[in-house]
This record gives sequence, C-alpha cells and structure tokens, in this order.
Amino acid sequence: MRTLVLWDIDLTLVDYSGIGRRWYTEALTAVVGVPLKHLPSFPGRTERSLAREFLTAHGLEHSDEQVERFFAALTALAEQDRPALPALGRALTGAPEILAELATRENVVQSLVTGNLPVLASYKLEAFDLHHHIDFEIGGYGSLSEHRHELVAAAIAQSSAKHGEFDSVVVVGDTPHDVAAGLHHGTTTVGVATGRFTAEQLVESGAHVTLADLSDTPAVAQALLASGTR
Repeated sequence: MRTLVLWDIDLTLVDYSGIGRRWYTEALTAVVGVPLKHLPSFPGRTERSLAREFLTAHGLEHSDEQVERFFAALTALAEQDRPALPALGRALTGAPEILAELATRENVVQSLVTGNLPVLASYKLEAFDLHHHIDFEIGGYGSLSEHRHELVAAAIAQSSAKHGEFDSVVVVGDTPHDVAAGLHHGTTTVGVATGRFTAEQLVESGAHVTLADLSDTPAVAQALLASGTR
C-alpha cells in the first residue's frame, strides 16, 4: 500500500518558540514602520491568515500586495537568521529518527502541510538536518491560503501528479487545525501532543490516532502506516 505522510513543522518536528513573535514584530517595522500592538495566535494557522490578521489589527491595508511585502520581510529575516537557527530552536525528540525510518519504506512519500512560507519551512528543517527525507516540491504551504484545508488539497494534488495515486494519506500535526484540515479531505489524521494542545484535546478534535510524542520510532512508524489502513 502506498502512503503519503504530510507533516506539520512547528511543535510537531521542531520547536522555535518565540521566533515567530520576533520575526512578525521586525517585519511590521520593516514594512510599515509601526510598533507591535497585537500578536495573533500562531498554532495551526497559515502565514497568509496570520499576516492578514496582523496587518488588520494594526490598522493597515491587507491587500495581496501588502501581504506579499510582509512575506518578503519575513523571508529576509529568516535568511538573516539562517546560520543561527540551530541555536534558536531544537528538533523534537524522535523527529530525525522517524523521518529517516519512513524514508527506508519504498511505498512511503513524505512531504509537508505547514503554515510556514516555503523558504521558512526549508530553513527550519535544514537547521537540524531534517530536510533530506522531505519532498518540498509537493508540500502545502501557508502562503497559499488562509484556510489550512486548502493546503492539504494542494499537497495531495501535487503529490499525486508527481508520484501517482496513493492508497492512503496521513496528516500529522500538533493542533486541532491540523486535524480538521485532514478530516476535511477524508485523510487519516494523527495528532502529536508536543505543542500547546493535550492528547485529550486532539482526540476531541477528531484525530484518528494520538501520540504523546515521536520518541518511540517503531511504534510511531507502525501508528502512521497502520492508521492508513483504517
């Protein structure tokens, strides 16, 4: 059976807590020169959704052009911080091992559904050498839409176009937003309680499988691949 595994990044594979606040604050100053008054809630959100809320909350135009300017500022900040990212965050326990393990399975393709911009996604994983086993070309990224389920749709369509049809699709993330996006398209959803939400909250949101973390590689691999046969 061929399986597509779509990973969330922040607080699922890596933890860069605090960096989003700093990048958004500095991007706001760079784009429009005003101080921070409001910071949106980040978990499970897409970059396009966050940018629109952020700009609106500061009384600023949130047209596509302005949002793209904001994205450019975020990208510049990530480029600036790229050499220091290993010291600014950490890979979550078990993340390197499970990515490497799934990469040994000929019938598994790994990509992303993440609220991050594509370049931020690449840098965040590259910092901890997690990028080798991910097909970035077919991911669903936060620049695409304010709605996370549209990121899942994009990732599935691009994955199928490149690799052929899959028997199962598994969406993995740490928030109810990740779960809801997967459920919207009938995928198997796996909640990982390594972020701001408890295992109980992820179960309540509809996750088919809930994991405390990614530390037990064989058990996680079995859960991800067996869950696709539900």
